[in-house]
Amino acid sequence: METPNTYPLTQRQKAAAVVQLMIETGDGIELAKLPESTQSALTDALGDIRRISRQDLDAIVAEFTAEIESIGLTAPGSRDGAIEALSAHLSPPLAESLRQQLTSVREGDHWPLVVDLPEAEIVKIMQNESIEVSAIVLSKTQVSKAAAVLSKLEGPHARAITYAMSKTADVKPDAVRRIGAALAQDYARPSPRAFDKPPVQRLGAVLNATPSETREDVLEHLDAQDRPFASDVRKAIFTFKDIAPRVQATDIPNVIRNVDNTALSTALAAASASDDAHVKSAEFILSSLSQRMASQLRDEIDERGKVQKDKAEAAMAEVTAAIREMVEAGLITLKDPDDELAPD
Repeated sequence: METPNTYPLTQRQKAAAVVQLMIETGDGIELAKLPESTQSALTDALGDIRRISRQDLDAIVAEFTAEIESIGLTAPGSRDGAIEALSAHLSPPLAESLRQQLTSVREGDHWPLVVDLPEAEIVKIMQNESIEVSAIVLSKTQVSKAAAVLSKLEGPHARAITYAMSKTADVKPDAVRRIGAALAQDYARPSPRAFDKPPVQRLGAVLNATPSETREDVLEHLDAQDRPFASDVRKAIFTFKDIAPRVQATDIPNVIRNVDNTALSTALAAASASDDAHVKSAEFILSSLSQRMASQLRDEIDERGKVQKDKAEAAMAEVTAAIREMVEAGLITLKDPDDELAPD
């Protein structure tokens, strides 16, 4: 007579025992939806079990039930499952593109992951990899995207890659497949980041809270060292003088509801006595309000007179902070500063 297994079993064997119990009691369980590796592991674990005593089985079921009841949320746990779970909520073209990528990867073709990378990432591949690999990448990339990537490379490097494309005809398909897999491994999976925001946004946030003199001094030095980066930082900064060119007039009434009235009148008084950009923003705010409210604020500005510099900075910062909070909450949208420079 066979001796029942001695409890405790391994976690995998417990899971196999629960699966066997559900099958014997007629409860529906779709093992086919599990990854094949999991199905195989369950099969092996079940094969290691002969008999389990009623007492041990009751203990396993109780443990399983307690663990299930403690779960607050289950997620797909895989890219495949996530796509299926979200497919009804994604745009149809994106959902189809993601499915095609997964199908290609399952069949050993990682190139869809590589060629769908942003242009900047493909440029990085061109700069880091050999001329021969770069030529293969360019050959695999959509024509319009490849042209854009090529235009961002230095002349000699771009010419070397385009010449190497003429030599790609004899490359074996298996070699191309291996190159795609290696590139996907190195470039198509998100790398761990120490910061949750890019440098431009982090520096912009710091300079938003920095006194204007310090901010302008930093930006001046950035202009001298890295003009493109400095330009991006300027776009990420939002100060009082940016209100007129970047905020919609219809959003101003909602904004001032989130600003203390004393801080608002102080900011307007200080801005009205400052440079042209600040004056324009102050007038923009007043002109976007009802006549009654604007008139009341103008009276308060006249009564307030000259505002001390530190109080002016603090008051204007309170107004701009309220705007940034509404932007981050998705309640309002700022205009792109580049749109102001675009020709009609």
